[in-house]
Amino acid sequence: MRVSRPIFFTFFPVLAFAHIDNLNARHNAILNARASASSGSSVPPAASGSPVATSAPASPPPPPPPPPPPPPPPPPTGASTSPSSIATGVPASTSTSVSATPTLSFTLAATNPTAVPLSEINSAQSSVAQIIYTSTAAFGSTPTFLPGAPPLPSLTALPLPADSYPPVDHVPPTDSPEVLQWIQDVKNSGVVIPDFAPTDPSAGCGGVNAAAAADTSRCWWSCGGCNRTSDITQCPTPMDWGLTYDDGPAPYTPNLINYLDEQKLKATFFVVGSRVFQHPIMLQSQYMGQHQISVHTWSHAAPLTSLTNEQVIAELGWSKKIIKDVLGVTPNTMRPPYGDIDDRVRAISLAMGLTPIMWTRVSAVSAFDTGDFFIAGGGTSVQQVLQNWEDIVANANTMNHGFIVLEHDLFEQTVEVATGYILPDALNRKPAFSIKPVISCLGKTMADAYIETNLNNTNPPPLSAAVSAGIFTTTPVVSSSAPTGTAKGGSDAGGKDGTNSDNSGKSAANALSVPSVLGGVLSLAGLVIGLLL
Repeated sequence: MRVSRPIFFTFFPVLAFAHIDNLNARHNAILNARASASSGSSVPPAASGSPVATSAPASPPPPPPPPPPPPPPPPPTGASTSPSSIATGVPASTSTSVSATPTLSFTLAATNPTAVPLSEINSAQSSVAQIIYTSTAAFGSTPTFLPGAPPLPSLTALPLPADSYPPVDHVPPTDSPEVLQWIQDVKNSGVVIPDFAPTDPSAGCGGVNAAAAADTSRCWWSCGGCNRTSDITQCPTPMDWGLTYDDGPAPYTPNLINYLDEQKLKATFFVVGSRVFQHPIMLQSQYMGQHQISVHTWSHAAPLTSLTNEQVIAELGWSKKIIKDVLGVTPNTMRPPYGDIDDRVRAISLAMGLTPIMWTRVSAVSAFDTGDFFIAGGGTSVQQVLQNWEDIVANANTMNHGFIVLEHDLFEQTVEVATGYILPDALNRKPAFSIKPVISCLGKTMADAYIETNLNNTNPPPLSAAVSAGIFTTTPVVSSSAPTGTAKGGSDAGGKDGTNSDNSGKSAANALSVPSVLGGVLSLAGLVIGLLL
């Protein structure tokens, strides 16, 4: 595995935690400005069109502005906590060698003829035309590509009723009837949640977080790059690329979808519940276009390891609920904001039926992250992003397995670099990449991506494998007393998806091993059979 140059954002613990609030504030302001410059409606009217590059004069990226005061509900975010990439290489169809800066040089196999010039993709970029989504399916239509899926819900009252969901872009309260029910569901799953204290998002991997970072039994991804085998981090087959985009749906997501449709490509979208609330029709179009939809929390407002158990449950539960309200199905996978996960968050996720999908790492401090998220705020240049991409490709060509890359559809700049440069380059490389959603690169069907359509006998919940491997433990559930209040939606907690395999060493005093649980079940079965005979 080659790492030919310093990794992008090698000092990721600082960026990951110390500056999350500043990143949120600055990028939220950018996104709000972009959104207000468009139709001004949270659900755009139906129309059609194609992206048109403006001919604004090139302007170099200005230095990052000081963070503004915290805005009212801080909208979408998605700062990656992982450092980035790795090395070079590439053939060319209409090969163009671009000298980005005196220290950066990369070669692209092809570019999109309508791409916005690199010199214009920066924090001061003049907006290009947005494609306004025309829903590709009528309310009530059945997703024929997804056996067993219910009809598409009819969203007759738009925007969605605000009183049915928490405030957007804030960690949800934990005392609502819905969250109380989800908390009970997690208890009823029998999964023992490791007793780790929340991390401090302002301390990086040092200070008050030093002990947590040094605790290998915690398996903290952000500080040390630890994965469990329940984490999906790569595609099994060499040259398979699990294409993913985070933080939407957003105003320029339709531009990305349009390009993917033109190239007959499908992707996995990790959607934020608050963005789904703002763009439900867009999510329906993504889903009916046969893209995989996955959970990316309700607010994306904080690293999950910095939250309490109840707050993590609320973040995941509300995201699951609004996706099901809009699509009729519930994803059985998730990606933690900033990639921030440890065994406590993993256990909660698995107990709620969600398998973590990360992105490929080559070491504790280098991962397949293009760094595209930081263009909009002036934190990096598009040239650096393309250098990161070329480094990723060079490493991918040497691997005995496929890979997953972190990219975003949140900002205009991230969509422009994807559709104008990264995807055209990938499509014209030799040997060719096989680009597909993560569920497909795993050799599974799209039906395996949702709780309502997955068949446990052919795609068993990974939680059972995690327990068998000794990573997590379960306890017998004596009672399942319901919390006070009436929940508006179910949680599907209790184990769809998740597997692991490393050491853990964390078990409650009353935890039962899998053999003992199975032994009890078999004994009970024998007793029943004896009575029947």
